[in-house]
Amino acid sequence: MAAQNPVPEEKRPHDAAHWARHAGRIRVPEASGAAPNVEGRRMAGPLQGFGKMWQKTYKTRLEGVRVPPTEVVETLKKRFPEVSGFGDGFRMPRGGLVPGAVALLGGLSGVVVLYADDESFTYMTPEGHPFSGWITFSSFADEDGTTVAQAQLLIRAADPVYEVMMPLGLHKVEDVTWQRALGRVAAHFGADGRVETRVTCVDPKRRWRRYANVRHNALIHSALHALSAPLRRMQRQST
Repeated sequence: MAAQNPVPEEKRPHDAAHWARHAGRIRVPEASGAAPNVEGRRMAGPLQGFGKMWQKTYKTRLEGVRVPPTEVVETLKKRFPEVSGFGDGFRMPRGGLVPGAVALLGGLSGVVVLYADDESFTYMTPEGHPFSGWITFSSFADEDGTTVAQAQLLIRAADPVYEVMMPLGLHKVEDVTWQRALGRVAAHFGADGRVETRVTCVDPKRRWRRYANVRHNALIHSALHALSAPLRRMQRQST
């Protein structure tokens, strides 16, 4: 089954400025080696993941306020950690959320801005992130002219470990994270913040040939790094 493109056909301009340049490996120059689970990794879309493919859509209608969709997107691009509620857990890249920029997530992983225009922007995950896929933020006016803010995910668990974690709470954590984020977005613009959630299993098959993705698992790498910290300190003291 072919994965859906994160940007609808009508929103795929030929202007290359909206898209991140192709790169074999992710580079985070401002991280100074402090992002081992992102630096040097490849980007991973749904076809590179292991588990079932899910489309998750979270949206909120900004009822009672007059704000154009472009302002919603521009505000998110400039003030995403504050407006979404991610806070210090989302490290904004220098230059903002522009195509190709890398944002770090709490030191564990990160995301790369794949696409950005006036009405939407899309993140793509790196190898080792819990999910392989795309996260698209957009804003548009619905049939009665009310502005809608939306986050839509097309994701698979990246490896067998994360796939086991999905029904044990990872699904719920992901839902609560984005429901809260969209609620915060609505509150920022003065709306009530009721969030509609729709979850669809797009592809129930697991991609078993991707089982080896576990070698990039950010949780495992971070745990091993923490456990080896005393040994590294001893080595530094002996030199």
